Amino acid sequence: MFSKACQYGIKSVIYIWKQSQIGQKVGAKEIAAYVDAPEPFTAKILQELVRKKLIGSQKGPSGGFFAGKEHEKYTLKDLVVVIDGNELFDGCSLGLKQCSETNPCPLHNEIKKIRVELVEMLTKKSLKQLAEEVESGETVLSRLA
Repeated sequence: MFSKACQYGIKSVIYIWKQSQIGQKVGAKEIAAYVDAPEPFTAKILQELVRKKLIGSQKGPSGGFFAGKEHEKYTLKDLVVVIDGNELFDGCSLGLKQCSETNPCPLHNEIKKIRVELVEMLTKKSLKQLAEEVESGETVLSRLA
């Protein structure tokens, strides 16, 4: 359902939150190893998440990625939108350019119901809350399934 980039982003942010809760900042190399993703690809995802303020970063010898009070409001939907865009939430499921409320495609109304439930599920908990619920060593995606 989510792109590979989004899956890496989810696992990265959960890891960052868990480390931040014990007062640690983490580097891109450590995060990439944890999420089992290429370091340059992970770094690119992390940079975008920092740019959109879902996580923070600090340069220097004691630097790294972190999450704090200013990041508590963000949800899984926010992360999905940053990495994959809004297409999952408002694009035509058949890929038609003319699909809209006034000119719906054959699946429009059925998909609309599913999207309402999806948005509700992805906004129910903050990323911080998800991190708190994920057990050590357990991947976020298996926990959410």
